[in-house]
Amino acid sequence: MSVNIIAHIDMDAFFAAVEQADNPELKGKPVVIGANPKNGKGRGVVSTCSYEARKFGIHSAMPISKAYQRCPHAVFLPVRMSRYHEISDCIFRIFYDFTPDIEPISIDEAFLDITGTRRLHGPAFGVCLKIKERIAKETGLTASVGIAPIKMAAKIASDFCKPDGILEIKKDKLIDFLWPLPVEKLWGVGPKTKSYLNNLGIRTIKDLAKRSREELCEQFGESGDHLYCLSHGIDPRSVETESEIKSISHEHTFERDVNDKEVLHKTLLCLSEKASRRLRLEGLKGKTITIKVRYEGFQTYTRAATFGFSTNFVDNIYGKAKELFEGFYSAANKVRLIGVKVSNFKNLYVQESLFEETAKEKKERIHKAVDFIKDKYGERSIHRAA
Repeated sequence: MSVNIIAHIDMDAFFAAVEQADNPELKGKPVVIGANPKNGKGRGVVSTCSYEARKFGIHSAMPISKAYQRCPHAVFLPVRMSRYHEISDCIFRIFYDFTPDIEPISIDEAFLDITGTRRLHGPAFGVCLKIKERIAKETGLTASVGIAPIKMAAKIASDFCKPDGILEIKKDKLIDFLWPLPVEKLWGVGPKTKSYLNNLGIRTIKDLAKRSREELCEQFGESGDHLYCLSHGIDPRSVETESEIKSISHEHTFERDVNDKEVLHKTLLCLSEKASRRLRLEGLKGKTITIKVRYEGFQTYTRAATFGFSTNFVDNIYGKAKELFEGFYSAANKVRLIGVKVSNFKNLYVQESLFEETAKEKKERIHKAVDFIKDKYGERSIHRAA
C-alpha cells in the first residue's frame, strides 16, 4: 500500500518579507504591516510583522497602538494587497510546475500532494528543496516546508522548522514525532478544549493516545473519535484541489469609538456596497449575512441570518445587516469596529421565480451600471444615500 506524501509550504512573514524584498533597506529591521499607528494612537491592528519585530513581542491581530508601544522605532507600513497577490501568484505558479494537487490555505500557504512526483522530480525532500530554491530565486523570499504522510503532521512540521527550513517526517517516525508534543498542537484543540483536556490530566498527544476511543467519545461526542484518530497519526483528509471562496467580508475600524446610530448605519451601508460589488466581481451570490461588532472594551459579537434565496444586491445585504444590528445594539456601548460578511454560496444564480425575473434583471442592470461608473471614475464617484 502506497504512503501519501504531503507537503505544507508556508511563506515566512510573507507581507513583511515582500516589503523587505522590494526595499532592501528594510532588511534586518523590525517591520510591521497594518494600520497607521499614529504615534501610538492608531485604531487598527497588526496584519503581520517581520521576525525582527516579533522579538519585541509583536504579533498578528495585536492592536497597532500596542505594537507601537513595544517597538516605536519599527517601520510601520500599510497593507499592499495587490502586490502580495502578485507575488503569491508567482509562488503558486512554481507549485504547479511540480504538482497539480494543490490546496491553497491562504495567500501565502498551501498543502501539496507530492505522492506521485518521485518519477519526474525525485524524492520528496529534494522536490521541496527545489521549490524553495525556485521561490528564493524568483521572488527573493523564503518558505518553510513540512513533509509528512498526513496533513496535520505536515502543518506541524512546517511550524517547527520556521524560518526557511525543511522538516520531513517519515511514516515510521510519525508517532515518535507526535506523541511528545503538547495536545494543543492537534487540529481542533483550541484554548477551551486544551483546558478541559489538561484538567483530565491530558497534556501531551501521548497522554491523549492512551485514552480509549470510547472514553473520548463519551467526553467529547463525535469530536472524541476525531481526537483519538489524530493522536494515533490517523488523518484521512486528502489535499482538496478545488479552491473556492467561502465568504466575502469587509470591516471598518473607527478612528474614535462611535455610538452615533446614523454614522453606524452609513458605515454598514458602505460595507454592504463593497461586499455587493465584490460578489459580482467574483460571480457569486450568497444566502447568509453576518455582522460583526466590536465594542470599546474589545468585546466582539456576531449575528447572522439566512435568506431563502441567493443575492448580491446591496439593498438585500444592507437591509439584513441593519436588521441584525438593530437587534442587539445599545447606545450605551460605543463601537470600535463593525463588519459585514456574505457567505453560503451554494446554488448560485438559481431562478427562484419566473415572475420575479423581470424586476431582478432591472436590478442587475442598475448594479452593473454602478460598477461600471466606479471602475471608470473610482470608488467614491457614486454611492447610495443612507
